[in-house]
Amino acid sequence: MDRAPGLSVRLKLTLSYAGFIMVAGALLLAVVWVYLLRYVPDGEFRTRVPGSGPDRSDLLNAFGPKVAWALAFLLVFGLVGGWILAGRMLAPLTRITDATRMAANGSLSHRIRLAGDQDEFRELADAFDTMLARLEAHNAEQQRFAANASHELRTPLAITQTLLDVARTDPNRDAGELVERLHAVNTRAIDLTEALLLLSRADQRSFTQEHVDLSLIAEEATETLLFLAEKHGVTLQTFGDMARTVGSHALLLQLTTNLVHNAIVHNLPEHGAAWVTTNVYPGTVVLTVENTGNHLTPQLIATLVEPFHRGTERIRTHHAGVGLGLAIVNSITQAHAGTLTLIPRPAGGLCVTVQLPA
Repeated sequence: MDRAPGLSVRLKLTLSYAGFIMVAGALLLAVVWVYLLRYVPDGEFRTRVPGSGPDRSDLLNAFGPKVAWALAFLLVFGLVGGWILAGRMLAPLTRITDATRMAANGSLSHRIRLAGDQDEFRELADAFDTMLARLEAHNAEQQRFAANASHELRTPLAITQTLLDVARTDPNRDAGELVERLHAVNTRAIDLTEALLLLSRADQRSFTQEHVDLSLIAEEATETLLFLAEKHGVTLQTFGDMARTVGSHALLLQLTTNLVHNAIVHNLPEHGAAWVTTNVYPGTVVLTVENTGNHLTPQLIATLVEPFHRGTERIRTHHAGVGLGLAIVNSITQAHAGTLTLIPRPAGGLCVTVQLPA
């Protein structure tokens, strides 16, 4: 934004300091003058001029120049001292301004790290350092996500290109097999694109707020995936209390569906189980999805919410999808001001808890 040039803050503070000193000095001199006129006896300050009587103007003639010199000294002292003090007071603000300009030019690795006691400037600098750290982490995450997304999208396109090249060079190849493989690759590309769009929508929080019941959403998700659970031999159970919250029904349904889907496909090879429960606590509602499975390490669990991480140490990895399931769950949870917690079950498997405001 273009603005008209004006006085700097340092100059304004300098003029304010000098003006205050001048006013204080003038008041002090005025008090001295009044004191001399009212409370000092005439004989203490009168000077007799030969041939004339006492003259009070002698006091004004003697005191006036001294007052002028004193005020001039106070003015110079206030301007110089005020300029120095203002510079020292605004030095932290100058560092913050320089750091802001560096951040505006794209540098997010620097920090102010303002030393000294806790004051308003220190709080501002610490808050700015915290913001820079979050921006740097978010920027690194976005770059990593963009690189992974480009790689994931390039893979089905490259496979499609290869299949088409084979079909062009080998006209006698079975067309049905080629079409089937192209259909599978195209389906995967569509699923990945839809997942990316859903993740972007959740990150931008561009959805309509409405009253929803997590217990009904849990029942809807489990009914949709009941066939998949039966196919994998997983016993799927849903129970819990009515848990009402405010948010997007579509996004919360996608969140629950992703969790239930993961609980089914990342389970025991046979006789597995998964439980979906809802609970209500003061101020919060909780959706919990647990499943049996192999023992998971804390290091693996810490990476499961990262985009395109499919949990390669978990079984049934050929059902892992596009690697955005838990990343989408995490984004939807954050978009609803909630908390996502992943905990390994002592008997094996995973317990995922989504806590949302009631």
